[in-house]
Amino acid sequence: MATPASQKISVIEKIGYSLGDLAANLIFQTLMTFLAFFYTDVYKLPPATASAIIFAGGMLGACFNPVMGIIADRTNTRWGKFRPWILWTSIPFGVIALLTFTTPDFGMSGKVTYALITYILLVVIYSANNLPYASLSGVITGNMAERNSLSSYRFAAVTIAQFVVQVLLLPLALILGDGDRVKGFETTMGIFAVVGIVFFIITFLTTKERIVPRPEQKSTVKEDLSDLIKNKPWIAMLVLTVFVFITLSLKGGMYVYYFENYLNLDALAIFLNDIGFNSFADGLRSIGFAWPEDVATSGFSLFNTGAIIFTLIGIAISDKLANKYGKRDVFGWALFFATIFMFVFIFYSPTSITLVYVSQMAHGLFYGITTPLLWAMIADVADYSEWKNNRRATAIIFSAMIFGLKAGLSIGGAMVAGILNIFGYNADLAQQSESAIQGIKLSVSIFPSITFFIAIACLFFYGINKKTEVQLEEELRVRRAQTDLDL
Repeated sequence: MATPASQKISVIEKIGYSLGDLAANLIFQTLMTFLAFFYTDVYKLPPATASAIIFAGGMLGACFNPVMGIIADRTNTRWGKFRPWILWTSIPFGVIALLTFTTPDFGMSGKVTYALITYILLVVIYSANNLPYASLSGVITGNMAERNSLSSYRFAAVTIAQFVVQVLLLPLALILGDGDRVKGFETTMGIFAVVGIVFFIITFLTTKERIVPRPEQKSTVKEDLSDLIKNKPWIAMLVLTVFVFITLSLKGGMYVYYFENYLNLDALAIFLNDIGFNSFADGLRSIGFAWPEDVATSGFSLFNTGAIIFTLIGIAISDKLANKYGKRDVFGWALFFATIFMFVFIFYSPTSITLVYVSQMAHGLFYGITTPLLWAMIADVADYSEWKNNRRATAIIFSAMIFGLKAGLSIGGAMVAGILNIFGYNADLAQQSESAIQGIKLSVSIFPSITFFIAIACLFFYGINKKTEVQLEEELRVRRAQTDLDL
């Protein structure tokens, strides 16, 4: 086994690894941004029913994560522990994702049953795929700087997927469905599924597992779980992950309603015309890309485009800041400023279009800095566990974080539909009630700010600062080098 100092990763391997997250995020970003909207406005389920499906289905699926972590840590093949799962789950993942966004013509009880079953299956197969994928980042290299770089490549790919979903999915659904969102969602998700399968296979072929547990290492499930319970940084990151993804799912899922029901469409149309977007859309139409003439859809796509561009800038500077100041401190301050630029949405009127876009771009910049650091910090937690207990159980560490991700996604997504139900949203109304509009406004400002601030508070219990990072890397390097000599 190579020492961390020599575990350099080629650009090809970094890109190959990152394509796996691009593939997964074509589905994950769709779940986070459009699942509630798909259920309420496309599949025509009542908001309360959609909320129950997203919460119950998501939580049931999320409970599979610890089981998958135990299985992955005990998988031994000539390809490694984690890479085979990316290959084995690639086709089932694509097929189930397509089925989840297909709308068979059932009665209401049949629609509810179908939506619940397909969503549970999707969350389970996502765990079987993404848990080994996330764990792979912890065993590709033990070099902290290379790990930060790998995370930056990975989340640049995530941002590309975010762009495709948040900017292009609604227009594509309208274009490919000839104005029929039901048909359009199904066709678009079919394309995502095929692309995802190909990218997962590329990830399998281009990556390598370099950190291997010592041959004599044996641990029981009880010992692995005991190690987790005593691992304070792990507990802090678990809670933090839950609240981060509650926030992302809540605000991300509510933005489409914010554009369709809160912002003044006349003011938005003037804004789009003044900045040249309408001319750009006309240019796309002239070359055959029939961009839909829908103000809310265009405004929503541009809103996400601005945020994504600035998110990429944040990602680009993230590893340099983390290498200098440490992941924990950079993550905390960046998340704080990202929260502030989200909170200010509460003060904006329906005609404050410019402020809405500027605030979202600033939010994207600071959140982009945190994006690669979250998973790099979880990989550090796996190193911390090995350092403290002299045993490495990478997947069980990551399984809890994937559980936190799924729990946050389920809670946040259920909150979108639940808040809409509580505040009286009705998808069949052309004009929503004042109560429903207020619920939408609170859900992109106050409510997600609270959950982000709770995530920031968790960092006070995460003990791996810059000094500890250096200590972990050096001492584990010595231990692993000694193991190589003993072999």
